Amino acid sequence: MASRRSGTLPHETSGRRLTGITGGRPADRSAAGAVRELRPQADGDGGADDQARLWHVVLSVAGRETPLAELRAGLEQLALDHSFFLTARYAADHAEIRYWEQARDLHDAAAIALRLWGEHKASANLPPWEIVGLEVVDRVTYQQRVAEGFHGPPPRPGGVHPY
Repeated sequence: MASRRSGTLPHETSGRRLTGITGGRPADRSAAGAVRELRPQADGDGGADDQARLWHVVLSVAGRETPLAELRAGLEQLALDHSFFLTARYAADHAEIRYWEQARDLHDAAAIALRLWGEHKASANLPPWEIVGLEVVDRVTYQQRVAEGFHGPPPRPGGVHPY
């Protein structure tokens, strides 16, 4: 098995560098200050930016109709498997999952979210649906939206519910 350099994603080689946009953090407002390079830190040299943060994720999936009882059982198993699961809503041909993800930055949170459905398809017996939507926002943005009434909690918070 080939070894990777710390700081690269599983499919990347050590020759590629990740870049990120400093969204949600107070930063220099110039264009040059808006993009930063993400490089592996030497041991003990990790700063506050390298620490995991909480991201609110809404993952939307859709596909062929599935029996509701099977879909509900799969989503309930996913809720047990994922520690920061908030709620899921579902219909026979689509579902929406809301949860918190802990990740270093937006890119990591989005990458984890995009793998979630596929990685749990077999273990939770989820249907072979595709991801049709993804929203990832940091905790501060989510709290602002809730406070302003733009992103209220789902009709029935917690658990797995039909639409």
